[in-house]
Amino acid sequence: MISDSIKKGVEKAPHRSLLYALGLTYEEIKRPIIGVANSKNEIIPGHMHLDKIAEAVKAGIRMAGGTPIEFSTIGVCDGIAMNHKGMKYSLGSRELIADSIEIMAMAHGFDGLVLIPNCDKIVPGMLMAAARLNIPAIVVSGGPMLAGNYNGDTCDLSSVFEAVGAHKVGKITEEDLYRIELNACPTCGSCSGMFTANTMNCLTEALGMGLPGNGTIPAVYSERIRLAKQAGMKIMELVERGIKPSDILTKEAFINAFSLDMALGGSTNTVLHLKAIAHEAGVDIPLNEINEISTIVPNLCKLSPAGKYHIEDLYFAGGISAVLKELTKADLINTEVLTVTGKTLGENIKDAKILNHDVIRPIDNPYSSTGGLAILYGNIAREGAVVKASAVAKEMLRHEGPAKVFNSEEEAIEAIYGGKIQKGDVVVIRYEGPKGGPGMREMLSPTSALAGMGLDKDVALITDGRFSGATRGASIGHVSPEAMEGGEIAIIEDGDIIEIDIPARKINVKLTDEEIKERMKRWVRPEPKIKTGYMARYAEQVTSANTGAVFKGGGI
Repeated sequence: MISDSIKKGVEKAPHRSLLYALGLTYEEIKRPIIGVANSKNEIIPGHMHLDKIAEAVKAGIRMAGGTPIEFSTIGVCDGIAMNHKGMKYSLGSRELIADSIEIMAMAHGFDGLVLIPNCDKIVPGMLMAAARLNIPAIVVSGGPMLAGNYNGDTCDLSSVFEAVGAHKVGKITEEDLYRIELNACPTCGSCSGMFTANTMNCLTEALGMGLPGNGTIPAVYSERIRLAKQAGMKIMELVERGIKPSDILTKEAFINAFSLDMALGGSTNTVLHLKAIAHEAGVDIPLNEINEISTIVPNLCKLSPAGKYHIEDLYFAGGISAVLKELTKADLINTEVLTVTGKTLGENIKDAKILNHDVIRPIDNPYSSTGGLAILYGNIAREGAVVKASAVAKEMLRHEGPAKVFNSEEEAIEAIYGGKIQKGDVVVIRYEGPKGGPGMREMLSPTSALAGMGLDKDVALITDGRFSGATRGASIGHVSPEAMEGGEIAIIEDGDIIEIDIPARKINVKLTDEEIKERMKRWVRPEPKIKTGYMARYAEQVTSANTGAVFKGGGI
C-alpha cells in the first residue's frame, strides 16, 4: 500500500504516534487510508451540503474496510464572483485546487482518493489532480439544484441575470426582479441548468470517473446520499484491483466526453476544462478534433439556457446513461472503455432507456444534426474561438455587423446599460483572456443584459474571455491568441465589420492582411491589470485558452 510509507516498520513509529493522536486505532491504521477531498464551504450553494456527502462517503469506505481521512479544498462560487474583480480569481482557483490535492495526497501517502466537488472550477480541478497523481480515485459530486418557479414558469440563476437587463429597459418592475431573485435558486446544489458545473458533473460519467447518476441525481434527494456511500465502497475495490485514472482517462474516454457534450449542448467552459484534464493525463485533444466530433454528433438536448428543461428533467428522462445509450445507436460512443465501476461504459449503460423524448431527443430526430459546441477560426481567431451553437438563435448563426470595441467587461456593461448598443452590432470585449484579465473572466452579465433587453437575436458578442454555462445568444469566447499576447482581436476598431458564420466555423474582421499587419505594428501591449499576489503569478505562468489555459510546464 502507498500508505505503508507513513505506517509500516520500526522507523515509522513517530508517524503512527501522530495517527494515534487523531484517535485512530491500530486496526484502522492497518487498513488502506483513503483521502476524502471535500470542497464544502458556506459561500457556494452547491457546496453547503457537502458535509453530508462526505459523511456518506466515509461510511461507504468504512463498510468496505478502509479508513477515510477527510481534508478540505477551496472553492469559488462563480455566480457570486460574477461581474466584479472577484471573477478574475475563479479560473485561477482550478489550479490551486489541483495543486492542493496533490500536496495532501503526496504528503500523507493516501492509497486512494474520493473527490467531492460540485461547482464550476472545483470539478475540473479535482479531476486534474486525479489524472496528475494517478492513484485510485473516484468523483462523487453534490448534485444539481432543483429549478425555481415564478408565476407558474420555471426559472434559474440565468433568469435573474436576464431579469436585470429587462429591468434596465423597463420591461419589468423592481418588485418583479425581487420576486424572481427570491424564487430562482430554491435549494442547495449546483445551479439547475446545463451550466458549467452540471455539464462537468455529467461529463464525469462519460469520462468514467463518476458512477452513473453522478451528473443528474438532485442534490436534495436521498439517492444522492446512497450514491456517495456507493462511491466510498467502490474506491476500496479500485484500490484492491489497482485501477488508476490512467486506466480510465484514455483518449477514447475524452472523445466520449466531448461526444456527450455535443449531445447535451453543454457549457463552452468544458473545452477549457477537458483539455486541461487531458493535459494532466498526457492526452492530446486538438481543437480541430473537437470540431470533427461536433460535425458527427447530433444535439439531443436543449436544457436551460438553450431551452426550458433543467437537470431534474434530464434525471427523470433517464439521465446521462440514457443519452449515452442513444448515442451508441449511431456508434458515437466507445463502449469498451473502463470506468470506476470496474466495468466498461457499455456494461454501465446497457439497461438505460429514454423515458421522455421531449427532454432527450432520439438519435433520428435531434434538435440539430451537429453538436452543441463549435470551434470557429479566422483572422481574429487564428488558434480558435468557442461558441455554444445550441444556444444561438437561428437568425444569428450567420451575422455581419459593425464592431463596438471595449477593453474590459466594465466598459461593455456601461455601454449596454447606457443604451449604446444597437441591433446588428458586434460587441468586442478584449484584454479579458487568461493573461490579460488576468483569469479569463466570464461574461454572463453582458450577455444576460443583452438577452434581457431583447437583443440576443440581433447582437453578437466576442471576447478573449469566457462565458458562463448560463449564457445564451451569439456569444463567442476563448478567442485565441488573446489580446494581451498580441492576438488580432487587439487591433479591431469601432466600426470594423465582423463576419460570423457558425455553420461554416468562421469568424473574421473584414480587413486585408496588409491592414492587419500595419495595425499590429502600431499595437502596444498594455500594463498588467494586477501586478501583485497570486493572479500576477498566474498571468506569468498561464497559457492560451486553446491549450485549456494550463500552466507552462507541469503535467505529463
